[in-house]
This record gives sequence, C-alpha cells and structure tokens, in this order.
Amino acid sequence: MTMAILKIKFTKTKRDKLAQIMWISNWITVVSGIILFSLGLFLKIEIRKQSELMAKGDLTSAPNMLIFVGIIACFINFLGGKICYDCTDNDRFSRWKSVMRPYIVCTFCFTFCILAGAALCYNMRNELEESLYLGLGNAIRLYKDTDIPGRCFLKTIIDMLQIRFQCCGNNGFRDWFEIQWVPVRYLDMTSKDVVDRLNSNIDGKYLVDGVPFSCCNPNSPRPCIQYQLTNNSAHHNYDFLTEDLNIWMKGCKEVLLEYYTDIMKSIAVSVFLIWFFELSVLIGVRYLQTAMKNVDPQCDSDGWLFENSFVETAKYNINVIKNTGNVNQISTVSRMNDSNMVVQTACYGPQNIPYS
Repeated sequence: MTMAILKIKFTKTKRDKLAQIMWISNWITVVSGIILFSLGLFLKIEIRKQSELMAKGDLTSAPNMLIFVGIIACFINFLGGKICYDCTDNDRFSRWKSVMRPYIVCTFCFTFCILAGAALCYNMRNELEESLYLGLGNAIRLYKDTDIPGRCFLKTIIDMLQIRFQCCGNNGFRDWFEIQWVPVRYLDMTSKDVVDRLNSNIDGKYLVDGVPFSCCNPNSPRPCIQYQLTNNSAHHNYDFLTEDLNIWMKGCKEVLLEYYTDIMKSIAVSVFLIWFFELSVLIGVRYLQTAMKNVDPQCDSDGWLFENSFVETAKYNINVIKNTGNVNQISTVSRMNDSNMVVQTACYGPQNIPYS
C-alpha cells in the first residue's frame, strides 16, 4: 500500500479547470523559453562586443546554456500545452497516458538546467574579471602599434572604450605611466629630452606620466591636462590630489566588470523567476496526471506529487525513463507497487447504482 504525499481530491469540474489552467500556463512558458533564448543571445552579443579586450577563455558557457535551454523550453512547453489541452477530453487524453510520466520526469530534470543557467550567470564574475584584467592589459600595451596589421584597430577600441565607459587604463590611469603608448614614429629623436627618456630605462621605452586624450573628462572646468599629471609645479593653479575632474579616475576593468555584473545579475534574476514559474507549472501538470491516470470520466479522483517517499519515487521514475517504450517492464523494474497503475474503480450515482 502506498502513502501519497500532498494528496488533493479532484472532481471532474476541478480536473477540467486544472487542465485549462495548465494549458494556458504552458503556452506562457513557451514565451518564457523565447525570453531565455533572447537573454542568452543578448549576453553573448554583449560579451562579443568587447572580445578584443578579453583574454582567450570560455566566457560563453552561460549564454550558450541559456540559448540551449530556451530552445528546449519552447519544445517541451509546447508539448505540455498540447497534452493539457487534450486532458479536457478523456478520449484524447488516453493516447498520452503512457507518455505523461516520462514527460514529467524529463521536464523535472530540465527545470534544473534552467536553474543551472542562473547559477552560471552568478558565478561568471571571477572568470570575467581575470579575462578582462589580462585582455585589457595586453590591449593597452599594444595601443601604440597603429602601423602593425592586426593591431592597428586596438587604439580606436581603447579610445572608444575609455570615452564610452568613462574610464582610464586597466586598473587606473597610472597604468599608462608604465608602458610606452606613443609610437616611435611620432617621437622627435633629435630632442635631448626624448633621447634621455629612451635611455632612462633598460627596455628603451619612452615613458611619461601622461595619458591618451580619451582619458580626459569633458566635465572638467579647465582644458584637459594629459602630461605631467603628478607634477603640480608644471601647471598653473594645479593640485594633482584635488583635480579629480581632469581625467577619469576609475580603471576600465572595474567599470566593465560592473557593467557586465549588472547585466548578469539581471539575467540571473529573470532566469530564476522563469525557473520558479516552470516548476509551478510542472507541479500543476503532475497533479493533473495523477488525478486522471486511472479515473472514470464521471468520478472524483485523487491527485498527488509523490506516491511514496521522495527517494523511492525518484528511483522509480528513473527506471521508467530507462524502460520507456517497454510497457511490460515498467510495473516491475523497481519491485514495488505503482500507485498509478490501472485500478478499476466504481462510481456510484444518486441511487447507489454504478454508472454503466
């Protein structure tokens, strides 16, 4: 004898209403599948926009997961809508009886793929931070290579990035002090100052305490100071420590990380809400399936979530999936009685006479 968990009594009217609600809900979840697909595609495009500024790494696992889950969700929920629609007619429902349990088990597993997609979005931050740090650092070092094929576009990308996101350097504007960002062709090699700077370090680089024009803040009340940023005496009425408006103070890694984190958090919350709705629909379909499994069209019936303990139910359903298509084995694979097996029931009318 089985002990059903969370049992609910259903009349024929309640079963029909539940079938109609689940039919509509499944069509809504088809739309949610399209939303999942769109969110994954959007995130993938946003990451690809800055792919030149990221180190080589697999940052597409989360968007690819959402795209895949979104496509599968459309097909699964479309099938679920068709099943629930046919549940309003007992003759049409009879052809789905052998499919309902495997469908519910597969859908239950699928809902956790949706949850995994949300988790991937949340856990992407550390991987993204490392990728941005390495990618931005490398792109900044190649900023001066405007005459080298394959690198000439990096200057434009970096400048547009710093202007759009109002940032400067990788971790900050001082990153530009540590690299030569002015091409050699634009240096006056007859100038003693230039030669001294080139000879002042073992790598022979032209290093200055200056930044590209794209670091300049247009909100500054004075013309932008790009060179000798830390030398107060080089500029009239200038104090380096108080001139926050002169250039952008935040590093591009921090700004981009905040930008992508906000996107991923929003997507993760949306995916979690979709998962919760999918789970709610799945619970409703499960009640509908158990309520209609072995019922006379005119009789009341019981619906439930689990016919036994959760562990026993899980084991049984796994065996059902393994033996889908082999109807004769389904009732014996787990060596336990299936509370959903066909049981002849009698439904009595007002005069205590069974319906014919």
